[in-house]
Amino acid sequence: MFEKLMEILKENPRKIVFTEGPDARILEAADRLKKGGFLTPVLVGNVEEVQAAAKAGNFDIEGLEILDPATYEDMEAMVAKMVELRKGKMTEEQCRAALAKGNYFGTMLVKMGVADALLGGATYSTADTVRPALQLIKTKPGNKSVSSVFIMVREHEDGSEPEILGMGDCAINIKPSPEEIAECAIESARTAAIFGVDPKVAMLSYSTKGSGAGEDVDKMVEATKLAKEAAPDLALDGELQFDAAVSPVVAKTKCGDSKVAGQANVFIFPDINAGNIGYKIAQRLGGFDAYGPVLQGLNAPINDLSRGCNAEEVYTMAIITAALA
Repeated sequence: MFEKLMEILKENPRKIVFTEGPDARILEAADRLKKGGFLTPVLVGNVEEVQAAAKAGNFDIEGLEILDPATYEDMEAMVAKMVELRKGKMTEEQCRAALAKGNYFGTMLVKMGVADALLGGATYSTADTVRPALQLIKTKPGNKSVSSVFIMVREHEDGSEPEILGMGDCAINIKPSPEEIAECAIESARTAAIFGVDPKVAMLSYSTKGSGAGEDVDKMVEATKLAKEAAPDLALDGELQFDAAVSPVVAKTKCGDSKVAGQANVFIFPDINAGNIGYKIAQRLGGFDAYGPVLQGLNAPINDLSRGCNAEEVYTMAIITAALA
């Protein structure tokens, strides 16, 4: 999967901002990305500090841009733009203070077209990565919310094409509304398609086509209706239990006329509880590698790392984030 994404990126080079330039994990990934030649890392931080950390770790970042908020030559234009974006919500002084931090500074680099995408969170919390994106990048036209999807990949020992699934929302919206679930379903299908998936979206529940009842079932029924209205050409169905979504035998018994049941590859959960548990079961017991969370619904690709991430995860998420651009 990653080889295919690299080939795409070689044809369409992208710049990606790393908000935590001095971090050893970021520097190791930047070294690998530089050698790969398919995207261009931009490191945020004090130049001397970043270079010293690279030297200490024996990482080659020669020739890469290192941008320091304290010395950035276009800072006045950046402050003015942020004041405009946050009109009535943040003063010039507050904007200037925010832009001294890597998360806001990096986000504005994307907003002003200096870079195409951003990857942060190695030391920042998810909230501190997502908040600047919501305030400055904002949601795409037609979208009212941000959601997430994990790309789940299971390689086969015989070398055949890997199995790739999408699972959302497992990281952002705790108790999403039907409208938010519908948006997540449509965005997750679009994201999965970038990774070579022909999306067939299952709106998951403990009920299949009315076999159960309750508020949570009603929510998924409504979300399915809204998603179908918004994306009538998308292969999407619900509400479906997981067995009906993946097993052709069960699907034939429970909902034989469904064009998704029994062959779903994008799974939309009713809340973060189910989503987080579900993707971790697939990861730990199903042998899938989990890539993400990939944030969706924003005007530009902004993604969040776990603070416990390693350099390999930074590297793979950088490729995914750049590919989304």
